[in-house]
Amino acid sequence: MEERQGKGRALMKRKKMIAPIVITVLVLFYLAVYVFLLITAAKLHPVMTFLLFPVLALGGGMIYVLRERIAEIKGGEEDDLDNY
Repeated sequence: MEERQGKGRALMKRKKMIAPIVITVLVLFYLAVYVFLLITAAKLHPVMTFLLFPVLALGGGMIYVLRERIAEIKGGEEDDLDNY
């Protein structure tokens, strides 16, 4: 019986990880398209390359936040709202 509960908890944790992963993938795809457009525009106006750095930083930030959220879910802290 306990084994079933352990598997059930693991399945719930996986389900709670799906939404952050999907949102991160969608945002990273959007940022990748934006970077492609900026690189294309940079061929015409070299000043546009300066806009790449904040966009790349946003992508890195998204990956960092996703890793933190997955660590929270695996650690059992599934809902941050309970802290407030």
